[in-house]
Amino acid sequence: MQMKEGDGRSRVAELCCISMRLTVLGKSPAWSDAGGACSGYLVTEGETALLLDCGNGVFGKLRERLDYRDVDAVVISHLHGDHVLDLVPFSYALTIGPGAAERTSKPRLIAPRGAGGFLRRLAGTWQDDDLIVEAFDLEEYEPSSEHSVESIGVRTRPVQHVGATQALDLTAPSGARIVFGSDGRYSEELIAAARGADLLIAEATLPDPDPAQEVHMSAEEAGRLAGEAGVGKLVLTHISDELDLERSRSIAARAFGGEVEIATQGATYVV
Repeated sequence: MQMKEGDGRSRVAELCCISMRLTVLGKSPAWSDAGGACSGYLVTEGETALLLDCGNGVFGKLRERLDYRDVDAVVISHLHGDHVLDLVPFSYALTIGPGAAERTSKPRLIAPRGAGGFLRRLAGTWQDDDLIVEAFDLEEYEPSSEHSVESIGVRTRPVQHVGATQALDLTAPSGARIVFGSDGRYSEELIAAARGADLLIAEATLPDPDPAQEVHMSAEEAGRLAGEAGVGKLVLTHISDELDLERSRSIAARAFGGEVEIATQGATYVV
């Protein structure tokens, strides 16, 4: 079920009656939509708030909806710029923003193995190597791993993309599941990761299948994958506003045989 959001901020306390709720902060591919942001999704359950990915433009979108100091954890699917670059402004806010000196705890940063070195190199390009790793409580995970962020279970599942990439499987206390396929292309691994999910968020960068393309997938492939995985609903993401989005949605719906939507900034899904 999609719920429309009004303008302005909402607080974690207002979300207490919701089972598990995902709000799209950014859905662009590697290049931003006009006025949009790259990969970022706010997930809440009760008073728990976690951020899936933190691509360029996401931190400002997060601030429109939640005090960033109320985020319990950031979970990163893979270490590509369009999924991590706004960890930089997030880190500055945590370390030198208002009230930073009084903070007694850090949000968790749950990121793939090797993230510490990568993030130091990233921040080191302007001689501030430890900016991100000191702003957060960094936890590096193995490709297949299980975590708990307060009331939300998080499972990482390796999928096929460029470099180490994980689908993120989130489970609410009720047992309801949201699977974020990250940038994973059509594969048996992603089908297995998504199997039986109530909601699948899957990338659909390509307008049509391309046998020579081994990085991303098309809307048709995403729809076929959702059908084979037996998910409840499919939301297409990582898709440019320069494409014919209704065409992509229709193609995916025919391949899936179920309900399909295009991710839009501010759209909210509840399971």
